[in-house]
Amino acid sequence: MIVFLNGKFVAEAEARVSVFDRGFLYGDSVFETVRVRQGRCLRWRRHLDRFQHGAAVLGLPVPYSPAQLAAYAAELLAANGRDDAILRITLSRGVGPRGYSPAGAGPATVVMSLHPAPAVEPRPLWRVVTASLRLPVGDPLAQIKSGNKLRHVLARAEADAAGADEALLLNDRGHAASLSSGNLFCIKGVRVLTPPLSAGVLPGITRGAVLELCPRMELEVVEEPLQPLDLLQADGVFATSTSRGVVEIVALDHAILSRSEVTARLQDALAQPFADELEHGT
Repeated sequence: MIVFLNGKFVAEAEARVSVFDRGFLYGDSVFETVRVRQGRCLRWRRHLDRFQHGAAVLGLPVPYSPAQLAAYAAELLAANGRDDAILRITLSRGVGPRGYSPAGAGPATVVMSLHPAPAVEPRPLWRVVTASLRLPVGDPLAQIKSGNKLRHVLARAEADAAGADEALLLNDRGHAASLSSGNLFCIKGVRVLTPPLSAGVLPGITRGAVLELCPRMELEVVEEPLQPLDLLQADGVFATSTSRGVVEIVALDHAILSRSEVTARLQDALAQPFADELEHGT
């Protein structure tokens, strides 16, 4: 595998980052994962906008322009002969003096790598368990993909231990907020409900695409706090993520959830190019 590292394309075994890099030491970094299909980065501009916003929130300099990042991504795909993959872009503050202060750190470290895309499942089904850790309401860092994802890591570990596919994270008010690696939705009639970003939710790129799709499908979008009971009483529940699209959730803890044909309609609609889905951003 060829990896992009600080302006160069190197073999994976030779791609080395300092043990004093602040991304490694403190999670002082941001990242994006982008779905690549037929050699194109889906929703590239939306991912890049979120990436740049996250960098700005943390005060991280982005050493390459959007056009340069797009060109490097295309070159990386060509170098690896991959046209179906997950592209990860990571930006850290780089090496700095010991301690939390970012003063004197740099230059920034930029890595782009490719990873296998999930196996294609026409109608994936998830069984979900509720994690013990809670997400803080109103946390501004929840709005970015920082390198510190310990709550999500530990939540997913609980799901793995329980033999589940994913973990549901509640926030500190007891509301259902998100999955460890995706956004949460439920269906009630023609209404599609999802927690607001203020609930401690990442503004997922696929979440945004679903919110845009719903009115075109004569579905009403509602962003409001969800109780776990809302999921149990819903007509259907699903998650969204960059790597898997729309995934139906069929069980929560020990309860079997209702299933709605709306989920399948959204899965099919999301598979069709619209807006800038296939735009590479060059």
